Amino acid sequence: MQAVSPAFSFDLKSVIQTNLTVKNARYSHVNGKRVPVRCSYRSESFSFPNGVGSSRADWQSSCAILASKVASAENSSSITGGLADQITAVNGHTNGSVNLSLVPSDTKNGKPGLVQPLTNTDLSPAPSHGSTLRVAYQGVPGAYSEAAAGKAYPNSEAIPCDQFDVAFQAVELWIADRAVLPVENSLGGSIHRNYDLLLRHRLHIVGEVQIPVHHCLLALPGVRADCITRVISHPQALAQTEGSLNKLTPRAAIEAFHDTAAAAEYIAANNLRDTAAVASARAAELYGLQILADGIQDDAGNVTRFLMLARDPIIPRTDRPFKTSIVFAAQEHQGTSVLFKVLSAFAFRNISLTKIESRPHHNCPVRVVEDGSVGTKKHFEYTFYVDFEASMAEARAQNALAEVQEYTSFLRVLGSYPMDMSPWSTLPSEDV
Repeated sequence: MQAVSPAFSFDLKSVIQTNLTVKNARYSHVNGKRVPVRCSYRSESFSFPNGVGSSRADWQSSCAILASKVASAENSSSITGGLADQITAVNGHTNGSVNLSLVPSDTKNGKPGLVQPLTNTDLSPAPSHGSTLRVAYQGVPGAYSEAAAGKAYPNSEAIPCDQFDVAFQAVELWIADRAVLPVENSLGGSIHRNYDLLLRHRLHIVGEVQIPVHHCLLALPGVRADCITRVISHPQALAQTEGSLNKLTPRAAIEAFHDTAAAAEYIAANNLRDTAAVASARAAELYGLQILADGIQDDAGNVTRFLMLARDPIIPRTDRPFKTSIVFAAQEHQGTSVLFKVLSAFAFRNISLTKIESRPHHNCPVRVVEDGSVGTKKHFEYTFYVDFEASMAEARAQNALAEVQEYTSFLRVLGSYPMDMSPWSTLPSEDV
């Protein structure tokens, strides 16, 4: 069997050229002068206890929260588009220039003003930040993704983003050095949005981390559980605590919120004494809430797997367990029968698969086959994501992918990275 084909070779020259192109846009230019980008957040000013900050604008500006309206950029860049095209799409331009204007700040009564959150048309690369590693995650401080970012990169600077797509863009635009994003939960299954974004963007998987999910029921200080008439949280968190909530708050209405920690923040910001949130213990600490009940998840084995993403891949090694992630599409008119041949390529070389995920093929979602005697057959086309336990430094992995390439019209290595070998624990994520 031959070694892996040139399709898998690493073009160092093109990568360096791409990096130089992006680095040249790391400062914003106003009237020909370089000025640093300042992030601010539009909100009423109020205080949180425990040293979070004197106002919402203070601590969210220090975290450099990135907000977006991704709908305007959903169709801007294709799957095969280059990084330069993605920068153009992010900043909403068609002429290739990058708009690096600042978000204006307002003042009212001498206090910090109400400032619009950053949108992805305002995403401007920040100036050099020294040696501190910046890690983007989806959510607000106190989210489980923040805990995953802290476990993956201790002593790093966490950058909260309001949507998954913004976290990808933050790394591509050099606002962040890494992104840590969830891809699957042991109870809720795969997070399909991030699988689609892995294919759309050109970041590389450089590691993984698993975080146990430890839910708490949070409310304002002094509020009793029997006074709760509404419970808010992310839909998956509500589903994972349904049994406990029926016992603790049987008369409460259940309402979905876009994020667990954001639900806790919302209760604190609006002084909602009839509402509770399902979130982490860290969210209670950050937003000054009390924990009405601890560990309310219905299943103790609730774990979320996160991927660590970077602009450049790491060099595969063989001195420790590695995992490799790929995505591919079947050859035209071959359909899902190719999947058996692909699996055989790994089984023949004794390579264990840890994940198989199928997603609709965005370029060709339906294949139509005309049959004059019967009619028209319509088959859905898919792209397949596969994780396997082997390093791309191993000959067996290279040979397996060389064989897989024979059966596919598209094959991409998303990353070859060390496996998470940390000890298993069901402790709260902030204690792990």
